[in-house]
Amino acid sequence: MAETIVNLIIDKLVTLLANELVLPRGVNEEVVNLKAELETIGAFLRDADMKAEKENVSEGVKMWVKEVRDVAFLIEDVLDEYTLHVAKRHDRNQFLACLHKISWILKNSRVCHKVASKFKDIKKRILEIKERSERYRFNSIEQGGLSNGARMSSWYDPRVRSLFIGEAEVVGIESPRSELIEKLVKGASRRTVISVVGMGGIGKTTLAKKVYDNQAVTEHFNSHAWITVSQSYSIEELLRTLIRQFLQEKREVTPSEIQIKNKDSLVDFLREYLQQQKYVVVFDDVWKTEFWGDIEHAFPENNTGSRVMLTTRIMDVAEFCKFHSLVHVHEVQSLPRDKALELLCNKAFQFEDHQQCPPELTELATYIVEKCEGLPLAIVAIGGVLSSKGKDISQWQNLCNILREELESNPQLVGIRKILSFSYHDLPYFLKSCFLFLGMFPEDHLIDCNKLTLQWIAEGFIIPKKGKMLEDVAKEYLTELVSRNLVQVTQVSKVGEINIGHVHDLMRETILSKIEELSFGHTLTDDINLLGSARRLSIQNNVGSNIVRKIKKSQIRSLLLFNVNEFQNSFLTSVVAKFKLVKMIDLEGAPLHSLPEEFGHLFNLRYLCLKNTKLKELPKSFAGLQNLETLDLRQSQVREISFELNRLQKLRHLRIFNEDYSVDFSMASLRGFKIHGGYGSLQDLQTLNYLEADHGVNLLIDLRKLTNLKKLGVTKLTRENGKDLCIAVEKMKQLEYLNVCSTSVDDVLDLQFISSPPQSLWHLTLRGPLQKLPDWIRALQNLTTIVLDWSGLADDSLRVLEDLLNLSSLCLRQAYDGQDLHFKEGGFQKLKLLKLLELKELKMVMICKGALPLLENLHIGCSQLMEVPSGIQYLRMLENLELYDMPKELIETLLPHCGKNNWMIAHVPVIWVNIKLQGRLHDSYTLQSLKMSEIATTTMPRMRRGRLGFGQWPNGSKYGGN
Repeated sequence: MAETIVNLIIDKLVTLLANELVLPRGVNEEVVNLKAELETIGAFLRDADMKAEKENVSEGVKMWVKEVRDVAFLIEDVLDEYTLHVAKRHDRNQFLACLHKISWILKNSRVCHKVASKFKDIKKRILEIKERSERYRFNSIEQGGLSNGARMSSWYDPRVRSLFIGEAEVVGIESPRSELIEKLVKGASRRTVISVVGMGGIGKTTLAKKVYDNQAVTEHFNSHAWITVSQSYSIEELLRTLIRQFLQEKREVTPSEIQIKNKDSLVDFLREYLQQQKYVVVFDDVWKTEFWGDIEHAFPENNTGSRVMLTTRIMDVAEFCKFHSLVHVHEVQSLPRDKALELLCNKAFQFEDHQQCPPELTELATYIVEKCEGLPLAIVAIGGVLSSKGKDISQWQNLCNILREELESNPQLVGIRKILSFSYHDLPYFLKSCFLFLGMFPEDHLIDCNKLTLQWIAEGFIIPKKGKMLEDVAKEYLTELVSRNLVQVTQVSKVGEINIGHVHDLMRETILSKIEELSFGHTLTDDINLLGSARRLSIQNNVGSNIVRKIKKSQIRSLLLFNVNEFQNSFLTSVVAKFKLVKMIDLEGAPLHSLPEEFGHLFNLRYLCLKNTKLKELPKSFAGLQNLETLDLRQSQVREISFELNRLQKLRHLRIFNEDYSVDFSMASLRGFKIHGGYGSLQDLQTLNYLEADHGVNLLIDLRKLTNLKKLGVTKLTRENGKDLCIAVEKMKQLEYLNVCSTSVDDVLDLQFISSPPQSLWHLTLRGPLQKLPDWIRALQNLTTIVLDWSGLADDSLRVLEDLLNLSSLCLRQAYDGQDLHFKEGGFQKLKLLKLLELKELKMVMICKGALPLLENLHIGCSQLMEVPSGIQYLRMLENLELYDMPKELIETLLPHCGKNNWMIAHVPVIWVNIKLQGRLHDSYTLQSLKMSEIATTTMPRMRRGRLGFGQWPNGSKYGGN
């Protein structure tokens, strides 16, 4: 860890020395000497860090590492404070223009002499630290490992993306899974609680999820919900989450009033909703014995065979339910040796054709699984480490030796955390800070991985690699953490990138202990005093928001807020006053209506997230944020950039948009922002979502200068502006994502003026009328996703899409005006998702044998379609069919046992039917549960839907109940 900090400081010193203005000659000499000494001492630090992390290391070594870390922090403070002083001293409009001219002004300043004095003291301390290191005889040659550069180039392997959807971690659960499935679908008609109990990391959640997702379970119950509870929870929020899940499952709208209902009202709502339901609910990770007593009354005893399952580490919690309900307790056992060995080999040799342990490694593998004592999480974590070592016996032996030191030095302390800590110890130095940063998020928090990588960049954790953007290197770091099973993947994008991830709670405990030990950061879940020299502050759950007022001096560089619903108006003013050196601020979801003008004085700020706040405008002082790299204003109420945006020359990501479905014309509902003034100087900009194109004469002219853009969203594009946009897009050779929206249903998107489109483009959305599909689309062979809304195309235009080699997702909403749609043999060979929505003239769909061979999901919502698509029986890979706003005559032909066309879709595992009655969205059913009487009725929706409010689809039709 200290090695990471020192390397970051060396990079800062190099930047400082490259800028001739910053320091007078005397101070420059001190900086040069400091850099040289730090580079020398850096050679010992990796060994020192590793020694300090072992139980049997002397306190002297631990203190030595702490001193190195503290002096590195001190250097960072001096440099950041001086940079801030220079920024304040000079007018920022002139500052960038005359950097090379003002060195002489600073030479005799009192501040420079003070800085020089501080650097002399720091140099003296470093020399003392260096002498002590020689007494400890640290030797970097002991590492025997690769250089940083070699290691960085070898550890990343894009094949690990296949792990995101694999089941290598699932071994040895066949018998308990079958037992639990039987407990759920058979037995008493009374409501029954099934408690799954076992120690942390033993696989309780994995087992419960495999049971919950089993087809026999999903078909047996008509209402399903999965809730993660964790140690700190709000019973009201759990009840609200339950309501949302039940309603969303049925495609129903969540009433807005549930946000203000108290616990008793929420319980009443759920009891009424579930009274006629056969429900199954899983509460994962329950810690408190009183939990079931708090929530039990929300689940009626309706004698329908409903089930509640909970997972917990605590037997008292599992058995407490017996006082109130019929309970079955299932205690999860450790894996037997053969299954544990199978699991280890699955992970350690995950990139091999045959995931088998070679004979020469069998003894070492057996030793490892014995030390893990059958704990799946520990086995998977160590297997992830071994996967990067191949079949090198010496590296396996070294790992076993370290395990012995960790696990045998104190038999009384043998435990999971030490095994999991080893995964942290084995990380390359440049990944340790990234990993520890995950501890700043709340327990069980789903992490937006795109945000995470940008935050890593703002923190300075990402080491530049020649020929690669920092964002790409950061994604490699994340992929490495995933491959080592230190981050668990929740959701991936269509191109295999990680969208959402989380950290296992047991692993998080390991992280938190390291964070405290290394003064990495503070996570406030209760109102405590802020102690130590931590660089990061995470305020969670409405506590600690007043802590800033109590701080006399702080070196905080990062501030994150989570689940904070209220704070005093003085909070942000205090932040600006106390956290003058802050680099990263994340206020997503905070109750924020305005920012103080002083916010623009945070000169070192690199990352600012104001997503999902009530903010309406930005202070003009924002022009002073000259180091800002990311500005995230999504789902806020900001609609204009009124300050001089061109001054933010380091800006890389500008994200401002808000989707509002309350308007009649949905293309206008994707609201972007207006720019007053130019933005063409932002040469580093990679993300620009969403720019309103009809504001300003030269707006799209400036766009031509942004040749590094990867993501571009443009709204309110007029026909006259189409050519200007095409000229700009043609210059963006790295563009990956393009979303263009017209001004109205009468304004055609004229985008024919591109002869050489960006070959990196993988996502294309066009919202608005098209006279024809742009010819250049056929040249986009890397395109995976196309969304066409309100295009009004003819059949011959869609032929362009059939031969796109990598197209996996296609959505057509009011995009086709023909009466029949023909998918010809050999067309759409890679397509996995197809949506045909609101094609109002469509009466027939034909699918030839050999078309759409890989299609997994088919969504159809076309009110004039009288027959199920001809040839749907050929789609053997189809897993999910969703039908909505369809004629009841068509639905009747598909019903099991009595529908004449049921045979055509009998091979599809999941079929959803959404039925409309009297213009309202009535309900969602699986086809297997649908009854003829339900689709034949013309009465009002059932009363249990009565709590739903009205809404409006983009086409203006209503949904909801009374």
